Amino acid sequence: MDMTNSMLTGHDGSISTGHGNSAKEMLLRLVTMILMGYDMPVPAIKQQIAAAIDIVIHLGRLRDNSRRVLEISEVGGIENGEIQLRPIYQFFEKGDGKGKVEGQLIRLQNLEHIEKLQASGIWEESLIESEKV
Repeated sequence: MDMTNSMLTGHDGSISTGHGNSAKEMLLRLVTMILMGYDMPVPAIKQQIAAAIDIVIHLGRLRDNSRRVLEISEVGGIENGEIQLRPIYQFFEKGDGKGKVEGQLIRLQNLEHIEKLQASGIWEESLIESEKV
């Protein structure tokens, strides 16, 4: 809860590490961790998380013991009581499935919530036009 509170203080650019088997599982784990320390309604916790976190990057260990970015997802708010994730990039494996894992991170869709990037002067339309999948 301290992490999400600090992310909502108007100081953009926070980063944190958590453990889960996917981006979605990490957010569920975060809800559980907050419940362990605070007596708050679950919908309020989910709203706080959805407001605090913009992007979730999931790194995983593959069968060859290498670590790769497996998913980059945008947090899209709350819908039907659940935190919505929009996968932006996903790792796709290539090859025969033996030996060293080969593959690449493929863009599935573009970011929807670019307001903060635009306000900071980072966003350029050319970023989305150059690599469409």
